Amino acid sequence: MANVEQAQPKKGPSLVIQLAMLLVMTGAAVGMGWVSGGYLKQGETPAPVPAAPGNAGTAEKSAEAGKSAAGPALVQLAPITTNLASPSDVWIRLEASLLYDSPQPPEMTEQIHQDLLAYVRTLKLHQIEGASGYQHLKADLEERATLRSGGHVKQVLVRTMLLE
Repeated sequence: MANVEQAQPKKGPSLVIQLAMLLVMTGAAVGMGWVSGGYLKQGETPAPVPAAPGNAGTAEKSAEAGKSAAGPALVQLAPITTNLASPSDVWIRLEASLLYDSPQPPEMTEQIHQDLLAYVRTLKLHQIEGASGYQHLKADLEERATLRSGGHVKQVLVRTMLLE
């Protein structure tokens, strides 16, 4: 028979040590969150301060207008409403915008719109199901828009996608 005095249950760490470890881990989590937030905010630029009214601000405003004309441009496309290739009784309405690296002529936007419409008509429902299907659709739309624009489209922003 085993000796009862020799078989003692194992004791874990004391309550004080457990609380101390909890505080250390909480402090580490808070510190990492603070460092991550600082890192992410580092890339943000502050909003420009409006210039005081007067003649000195006129030259700055014309310079800013010149910069904004050469900067990125966001163009809203007309809604794309069509039926899918399979099943043909399912309709899709897609509202999107194009982010250009610089302003482009409206003819280019119309060509991209027609190209995207032609592409959406070839889609099958199983291709756009789920999150990965949406990501593939967005990547395909961006690729087609970039090719059609000669690299001027930087991003296709899907605002609304409705299937009926």
